Amino acid sequence: MARPKTITDERLLTAAGEVIAHKGPGFTVADVAERAGVSVGTVAGRFGSKSGLLQALTRQTSAENVRRMRAAADAAVDPAEGLRAALLTWFEGMVDPAEAQNHLAQLGVDLIDPELRALLADLYEVTERTVLELTRRVDLPRGPGPERAARVLTGLLYGGSMDWSVRPRGELADRLAEDVDAVLDAWKGR
Repeated sequence: MARPKTITDERLLTAAGEVIAHKGPGFTVADVAERAGVSVGTVAGRFGSKSGLLQALTRQTSAENVRRMRAAADAAVDPAEGLRAALLTWFEGMVDPAEAQNHLAQLGVDLIDPELRALLADLYEVTERTVLELTRRVDLPRGPGPERAARVLTGLLYGGSMDWSVRPRGELADRLAEDVDAVLDAWKGR
């Protein structure tokens, strides 16, 4: 009889995200194992390699982003507030520019790997598709069509977070909220 799986993938992927935040792309499977309090064999047995671990982390991030966005949108009474709240979930908890820089450095490395690049494209696609779904619920009389609006809002957040990671001024959450508000207010005609 097989032993029950007590070490969850979620625990290992959380550890991987934390290690990337502190070490950037130079992290190792051993670093993840140490952070999770397990053996290297446990991590390697579950994900096969560092690339396999990063692939699983990207898939988890994609699903988690959509879940958080929809939950934030559904909790709001007004569709416009729901869209705003959903957008602002993307980088919740990102307060340390050094950690943001490490994640950005890992992104650069991920873009070199064809499998990771394809998963990132999927993540961006599902994220933009969710923003499109939420944008269609909002009356934006001075905005572009929903497809372009979703693309602009998605780009605004990715670009703003990237800029903040290399030129941190103030809090990322405040900056993104100001930028999102500026665009949505203009599109609402305010």
